Amino acid sequence: MKTIAIIAASGVGKRMKLEGGLSKQMLEIGGHPVIWHTIRAFEESSTVESIYIATKADSIETIEEMARSNGFEKVKAVIEGGKERQDSIANCMALIEKEILASAEMPDAILVHDGARPFIQPEEIDDIARLSATYGACVPATRPKDTIKYIGSSPEVFGETLDRSRLLQVQTPQGFAPEKLIEAHRLAGNEQWYATDDAALVERFFPEQQIRVYETGYHNIKITTPEDIFIGEAILARLKAGNSGKN
Repeated sequence: MKTIAIIAASGVGKRMKLEGGLSKQMLEIGGHPVIWHTIRAFEESSTVESIYIATKADSIETIEEMARSNGFEKVKAVIEGGKERQDSIANCMALIEKEILASAEMPDAILVHDGARPFIQPEEIDDIARLSATYGACVPATRPKDTIKYIGSSPEVFGETLDRSRLLQVQTPQGFAPEKLIEAHRLAGNEQWYATDDAALVERFFPEQQIRVYETGYHNIKITTPEDIFIGEAILARLKAGNSGKN
């Protein structure tokens, strides 16, 4: 099957408390930048044929050189992202539409992933791609460990306690039938309607489309706060130990 992957890597480290607008994707875990681990996972995926990356303008050359020097041959384009994450993905989508028109071949699925989630595994990417092609949409998620509550009428008090058994924490890569994701982004752009993830766009513009759940482990974290670097080092060590045990 043919899958196209988009990696959104334009975020700056606001919650990381990084100075000078430094990108959190360039922080190192295990001796390599976060984005290196992310790209490698998609490069090693058996279903992904091409990768498009949206990043900050001053990171484009760095990521292009990273791809060249590490033999990441699936990276087709590294472009400047937009003001919001959704704008960055839309920029990549415009290039992908041109590729589809030029080849006259529709991919089986398009995956959208956060560049700051470096520990997704190639076999998980493949599973999500296949489920996306089969069902039209697939989103990875984990079960929350903590009790979740609404905020009440005042932000200083709690309101309703949610039923944790019916809650999931959504992750990426999120996969979709190409025609629906392309159309959802087009309609959202026309309306200037923004959502926190691509699944929300598809839910709004294609309410009949059910989204298949792919439950992952707790390793697929998003590097967001300073503590996540230390957690990431531990996750990477565990993943390496697990992979070496398979040999």
